[in-house]
Amino acid sequence: MAKKQFKAESKRLLDLMINSIYTNREIFLRELISNASDAIDKLAYLALTDECVGLNQSEFAITLEMDTEAKTLTITDNGIGMSKAEMEENLGTIAHSGSLKFKTEMEKQEGIDIIGQFGVGFYSAFMVAQNVRVISKRYGSEEAFCWESAGADGYTITSAERERAGTTIILKLKDGMDEYLDEFTLKTLVHKYSDFIRYPIMLGGNILNSRLPLWQKNKADITEEEYHAFYKEQFTDFEAPLHTLHFGVEGAVTYKALLYIPSRTPYDFYTKEYKPGLKLYSSGVLIMDNCADLLPEHFCFVRGVVDTLDLSLNISREMLQHTRELKIIASNLEKKIKAELQKIMESDPEKYDKFYGAFGRQLKYGVVANYGAKKDLLKDLIRLRSEKEGKLITLKEYVEKMPESQKYIYYVSGENGSNLPQTRSIVSRGFDVLCLEEQVDEFIPQSLRSYSDKEFRNILTDELDLETEEEKQQAAETAETWQPCIDFLKEYLGERVTEIQIISQLGDHAVSVVPDGGMSFEMEKYFKAIEPNHPYKCGRILQLNPKHDAVIAMRDYIDTQREKAEKYAEVLYGQGLLIAGLAVEDPVAYASLVCELLK
Repeated sequence: MAKKQFKAESKRLLDLMINSIYTNREIFLRELISNASDAIDKLAYLALTDECVGLNQSEFAITLEMDTEAKTLTITDNGIGMSKAEMEENLGTIAHSGSLKFKTEMEKQEGIDIIGQFGVGFYSAFMVAQNVRVISKRYGSEEAFCWESAGADGYTITSAERERAGTTIILKLKDGMDEYLDEFTLKTLVHKYSDFIRYPIMLGGNILNSRLPLWQKNKADITEEEYHAFYKEQFTDFEAPLHTLHFGVEGAVTYKALLYIPSRTPYDFYTKEYKPGLKLYSSGVLIMDNCADLLPEHFCFVRGVVDTLDLSLNISREMLQHTRELKIIASNLEKKIKAELQKIMESDPEKYDKFYGAFGRQLKYGVVANYGAKKDLLKDLIRLRSEKEGKLITLKEYVEKMPESQKYIYYVSGENGSNLPQTRSIVSRGFDVLCLEEQVDEFIPQSLRSYSDKEFRNILTDELDLETEEEKQQAAETAETWQPCIDFLKEYLGERVTEIQIISQLGDHAVSVVPDGGMSFEMEKYFKAIEPNHPYKCGRILQLNPKHDAVIAMRDYIDTQREKAEKYAEVLYGQGLLIAGLAVEDPVAYASLVCELLK
């Protein structure tokens, strides 16, 4: 029989199919197995109404055979098969799909689940094969035919022999493709891409696939051990997950999801090597190993599987179009995960503590990312350390325990926040202070601005409105009497400080250094870390305790022993820097000066 040209009429198109559309050649096996599954689906559907089919559900199968000497890989199914005309139509025309036609005709029927939609998956075989033969016999026909092609130069269709309906695809592999004649490789590929095809995939008399996905089973029929075993196997974790979430959704988009929250932070979680996303399946066939579009960044620690029919795949089935359906699933998953975390927080605080220890930082990043776009979704999930309670609490818990007289949510940044005199002063008034210990914490108040109509106030830089009118009057009078000392310090310290303040609420501390200009010292450290050559330095305000003996001694020395007063000023300023978590400019000189004053 004379060779026929593809109706798509171009070597360029087939080259595109082989070399551009498919970027990972190993998926050829997934495509051919999916096509075989489609063919069996069609015959299984007919078997429901046609007793002459002669096969029951348990007899349908897909078989793999390899011949290392002949360098051939064979895929056989006992599905509906193809007639000569269908071979012409389905294999002779690139991008024509019998599966799509069948699905369209049967779309109003229940139980029809056809994977293939584009008719191009078959041509992925040419990535690994120099020659492809397809022997097929249509159900109900007495004739079988052989379609054969070596690629874009065309194809032939000849008569063939085949006992029963079905299709056999024989791939003569190219040089260098011997890996696809290895039993372990074939098992690995089936397990990776086609493990949940509903029909058995046979190799050497053994079934390679699991067939029924765990997420398709009823939750009542699945044990915790099965959930955990699936997680460990699929996501290569030696620890059981902290929490499992299994559900299905029917509506505008129908899908099933099996999600896991790990027990610990993956070793590469905060690196570029970490690959977020969920495994995405369509009818049990793996489409993407890590579909990042299904998870927002703040929940990227979640692992799991989503299986749906309602996605518009591109023609290679390797990538997703950014469709409305995908966005709906992603939005639903975000809400579901948030609700589940809220439920854990309220019903199982110990489990939430463990979760927050592993992934709380990611939630906090989510609050401040993208100018706080997700702050309302996440603000009730984050926890910050309470100075009064000595533990992490939610913002809701903080506000609920505020005295009636407290107007603001008070916070302080830095690991040393608990030891600051300002913190102790506010706590002594019966108010709590949130200690923001991580760098990301610093940005949370700026992102939220307020919580439950209570504004955030930085106890070092913001107006706290704590003093009574009597206290304010007394502070003004004290500052006036200390003006000579203030003038002395301004002259001696110069540009090292922007302001000198006399503050009586420093407890037993002699001095404190606080930032000027709204930016905290923690932010200064952060910007210095990312831009060491161009650090941004916020101003220093030196606060003195007029009741402290060291401060009084310095003042008394100004007129009588000015050089000693300067030494006191140097030590007190250095002490303020250290309390604030800042480094003194010359540690050796500072230590020597302290020793000198101790003589």
